[in-house]
Amino acid sequence: MKKFLCVVYVCIVSSFYHSQTAKKTIPCYDLTEVLKVEATPLYKPHLDASKSFGVKLLRDSKTVQKYISNGKFHKIKKTGKGYRVQKLDYSRAYMVSKAKATLEKMGARFSKETKGHTFTVSSMTRTLEDQCRLRRVNANASVGISSHNYGNSFDISYIRFNDVLKYNPKMEIALEKVLKYYVNAGRIYYIKEKQQSCYHITVRNY
Repeated sequence: MKKFLCVVYVCIVSSFYHSQTAKKTIPCYDLTEVLKVEATPLYKPHLDASKSFGVKLLRDSKTVQKYISNGKFHKIKKTGKGYRVQKLDYSRAYMVSKAKATLEKMGARFSKETKGHTFTVSSMTRTLEDQCRLRRVNANASVGISSHNYGNSFDISYIRFNDVLKYNPKMEIALEKVLKYYVNAGRIYYIKEKQQSCYHITVRNY
């Protein structure tokens, strides 16, 4: 009887180990299906700009770490002049140098325009695995490749200013004024995403 129970226990432990190993090794996305999704005409310039930085499609944490180690990705501080970064559950606070610099300049300009107010960054760099996890809780998340997958895009909430979640039309107008300035300067592209209540910003390789 003891021998039988021992065999059963070993089988259960072995089964659990292999199921955990499978979870770790099998990606939660199908790259073939991801690559099939075509970008809309509105979104295509964002992807074209992203691919110009020499960063390969970010599949997982290992890929991101490679770019951090070789100095291609830079850490984004949680707070800066004119901006705050909210807790990031499905993205990472690292971007290419031009994206980091552009965010900081936009924050400083917004602060100057509004006499010290701050906007909120709600998302940054994502791997395909991050995107897959996000899709499980948000059906509106991109099914195909996102410009977030290259380290030069970030989202700014238009309903959260000064760390307060509340619609503020005056602050939103000020934020869009800053965005239009950088569009006209040839530095960024942006899309207003109404379902996400944010502006999706992609920094160009200017």
